[in-house]
Amino acid sequence: MLEVADLVKRYKAGDEVVHAVDGVSLRIEPGEMVALYGPSGSGKSTLIDLIAGFQAPDSGTIVVDGRDTRAFSEAEHADYLRLTVGIIGQPQDLMPSATARENACMKLLRDHPKEAPRLIEPLLLALGLGDRLDQPARTLSMGERQRVMIAQALSTGPKLVLADEPTGSLDTRRSRDVLGLIRQLCHERDTAVLLVTHDPQAVAFADRAHELRDGHLHHYEPEELYLRAAGESISP
Repeated sequence: MLEVADLVKRYKAGDEVVHAVDGVSLRIEPGEMVALYGPSGSGKSTLIDLIAGFQAPDSGTIVVDGRDTRAFSEAEHADYLRLTVGIIGQPQDLMPSATARENACMKLLRDHPKEAPRLIEPLLLALGLGDRLDQPARTLSMGERQRVMIAQALSTGPKLVLADEPTGSLDTRRSRDVLGLIRQLCHERDTAVLLVTHDPQAVAFADRAHELRDGHLHHYEPEELYLRAAGESISP
């Protein structure tokens, strides 16, 4: 589903060259949830931007569902973001005056302008938002808003979901609920998920785990990386 090979992205910071992503290779299969752990400044957000096509790599390849993303035209990139990739961002990215239903069906409006509110309802119900469908986003709890973001990301049946710090604004209990939902939906829908996080708890929910540090990728078993991230003493 996702194949990243020898990906490189560098920036100039004054006289210094920063190797944000330095020779990263990564593969994620359908139905697999992979955690990418790392501290701020480790290159996680840059890697997400490269896969989403918001930035171009200096070298290397990104293939999603058999297509090389570097070859996309502007229109193809727009369709890629709308149909092939779902991005779970932060709850504050919702439109505060729009309802949960209206926010969740945004990606459906182009192809299904009249049916979108109806089409999104089963997913919102599955996410436990049945009694909040027509409530403005500003009145929802942080956990409810995050579930709206999940519904929006999954609304078009994407092959790949990029979950960028999905629990960054949530407390421990709500974080576990959201991570469990993402994992469950990933497995049920055979969707590949790249979970980018600096939260050790999130790593434990993944099928596989990697640490990105100084632009380089290191593989760990999820439990091992969780213990490492939580400050436990473990063997490398």
